[in-house]
Amino acid sequence: MKTQQKVALKGSYRMAPEKTELKKVDPEKFIEVTVRIRRKKSIDEALASGQTISREDYEKEFGASQEDADAVETYAQEHHLTTVEVHLARRSVILKGKISDFAEAFAVDLHGIESEPGVQTRIRTGDIHVPTNLEAIITGVFGFDERPAARPMFQIYKQENKIVDHAAAPSAYTADQLAKIYGFPTGVTGKGQSIAIIELGGGYKTVDITNYFKSLGIKKPTVKAVSVDGGKNAPTTPDSADGEVLLDIEVAGAVAPEATIVVYFAPNTDQGFLDAITKAVHDTTNKPSVVSISWGSAEVNWTQQAMTNFNESFKAAALLGVTICVAAGDAGSSDGVTDGKVHVDFPASSPYALACGGTKLTTDGSNKITSETVWHAASDSATGGGVSDFFPLPDYQANAKIPVSLNTNFKGRGLPDVAGDADPSTGYKVLVDGQQYVIGGTSAVAPLMAGLLALINQQKGKPVGFINPTLYSTPNLCRDITSGDNKTTQTKTGYAAGKGWDACTGWGVLSKLP
Repeated sequence: MKTQQKVALKGSYRMAPEKTELKKVDPEKFIEVTVRIRRKKSIDEALASGQTISREDYEKEFGASQEDADAVETYAQEHHLTTVEVHLARRSVILKGKISDFAEAFAVDLHGIESEPGVQTRIRTGDIHVPTNLEAIITGVFGFDERPAARPMFQIYKQENKIVDHAAAPSAYTADQLAKIYGFPTGVTGKGQSIAIIELGGGYKTVDITNYFKSLGIKKPTVKAVSVDGGKNAPTTPDSADGEVLLDIEVAGAVAPEATIVVYFAPNTDQGFLDAITKAVHDTTNKPSVVSISWGSAEVNWTQQAMTNFNESFKAAALLGVTICVAAGDAGSSDGVTDGKVHVDFPASSPYALACGGTKLTTDGSNKITSETVWHAASDSATGGGVSDFFPLPDYQANAKIPVSLNTNFKGRGLPDVAGDADPSTGYKVLVDGQQYVIGGTSAVAPLMAGLLALINQQKGKPVGFINPTLYSTPNLCRDITSGDNKTTQTKTGYAAGKGWDACTGWGVLSKLP
């Protein structure tokens, strides 16, 4: 096998965590890696036209070419790597082989770190390299680095730092109550719709779902689990990711009980996250029309290749008529980063995602809204929102008076787009691992919006798909939230609500579409 000239894959550079001892990895260990390859042709023109196409037609017209996939497979075979799967619509070639062979094929530096006592995690440092003849074909390579890619955006309501039963919470709602309070469409139940939920850990017990919906007097939704990259429905404890999983299912299901809810479980890595999204978007069996994502991390924590490939998968969803609802974050303007700067959460910052911010909702005894303000409960507990430092301002936001980035003056994508109840003190009554809790966070708003869109899709008889252009051309579809801020940086820098679009609650609370 002759040595081929290689070049660094654009946007693939990664650094090691600070003050971390790098250890050797077992070169004989087998791993799986996802290689993303280009489309046959750009979809930008089709997106601009506003058309949607079927999943089958998408693969034929805009998926990867068999020739490109063959070229990747040929190169892999030359380095003793085998093919696990080729999926042209997902533009993914999944390869398996020894770490030593992958290291040679892609000229990557892999190390082990002790992520917690006795647990070694594989990380990648520097760039990924690809042969020059595949430089134009390969858009990303994922699976070398096992660092957690995202965190779940949920917060369990506590008193004096202790989790309490929802009966002890000062104010809380079930999602079906919120649907009535917000004026969601009536006479529809989500029948015929499929809602995809992406989960990167945790799990659910069927008995919880059965008992929860029985307590609400609502028909239990059909819930399916799909394994991605070895991820499984694996419930553990209420304060683990189980809280996220059950919150997502119970909120979406209470709003749209006759929708089918398909939960895609994947490892919490950039590979697992991306593969779960592409699996859901291009699922020709379950055919979801809405995807709910309540996981994310600040843009600075992602590689450029990851953000680009996630965004491209969301562009595909837009052309397929699939709406992507994403939590905007639960740590305010800092998004949990301690450098004193403002940050937005990804994947909510993708221009092709419906970014969902959070409010604090107060109602009277008859469930009429008495006030609704920006969720900002504590120094580090608030809705995410701000301006992307990576994605340029999309055309649909041209007239929304989006500010420039407070960090760089970059004219970027502003988020969120919409908002809903998220403050844990006015949160959602849920059942997790047999225990009743109140959970908040923008985590809850993503499935709330997913449920709403399932209702609207049924009402209209077709999926509404990528709704952002409609929102920004018809802002009166939302009830404006004008009070509060999300300033959680050490310097109290951030954003405040006001009339019209703002970087705390977007246009406000959505309840209908034209």
